[in-house]
Amino acid sequence: MRLSLSVRVAESFSSKEKADLNLTQLVELALKHGYEALCMRASQIGIQTPSPEVQEAQKLIGQSGLEVSMTTGDFPVPRNDEHGPDGLRNITPYLDLAEVLESDLIRICMKKEEDVVWAQRASDEAAEREIRLAHQSHCASLFETLDGSLSVLERVGRENFGIIYEPANWMLAGEDYGREAIRRLEPFLFNVYVQNHRLDPKGTVLVRTWKQGKVAAEHIGLWEEGGVNFEEVFLGLDEITYGGFVTVHQAFAGVMPVEEAVCKSAEFLKTFG
Repeated sequence: MRLSLSVRVAESFSSKEKADLNLTQLVELALKHGYEALCMRASQIGIQTPSPEVQEAQKLIGQSGLEVSMTTGDFPVPRNDEHGPDGLRNITPYLDLAEVLESDLIRICMKKEEDVVWAQRASDEAAEREIRLAHQSHCASLFETLDGSLSVLERVGRENFGIIYEPANWMLAGEDYGREAIRRLEPFLFNVYVQNHRLDPKGTVLVRTWKQGKVAAEHIGLWEEGGVNFEEVFLGLDEITYGGFVTVHQAFAGVMPVEEAVCKSAEFLKTFG
């Protein structure tokens, strides 16, 4: 298992555009707590960032010895809104960004059946540059369910198109996310995200799902009980000998001190080897 830290840890759950820490601080946090990579989002560096700043960011990351495990090049993709799939219609700027950051994986978004053909075209362009595209197992998207995800993956039918497995979203949607699900995903598994929620009818966080409607929950640390069964998750990943990145993908700003969460998350994940 290779640990990656999403720059999302410095964002609040409600805002994808602002971060409480800058990139230099995030690099320092990642190094201090044993992460090997950063997962880049537009709250730090995206397609909207001027080219000289992107170059400086890559210089900072490269000199630190960290990698960029994946890029999410705009704000609509993590917001998972109606504009999320727009990037598939013009994937070139996202490929340019990933190339400069020396990352071979880009997160994309799909909401409607018509997005399938655009994912095929974007994957073909990405393949010319040896870059992969992946969609998170995400509520209120074509990847909200296991069967739906597999259907889209098979219909897109490109070797460089896969999935970012993230069990908390499937837990919220009432989906099986355990070992059997991981076995079925194995041919398409490009990345793993981890975050944690506890289902709570009185929870202050409402997550919209297509399958279950609005689901109430509370944000909790990876190490806290009552949320995702991470023992089951990592048994499943071990069974398929997954060797890619496991990315801490939780927005901690406003929930708990970011450095404390980054440290405890790394310590917890390292218990799974």
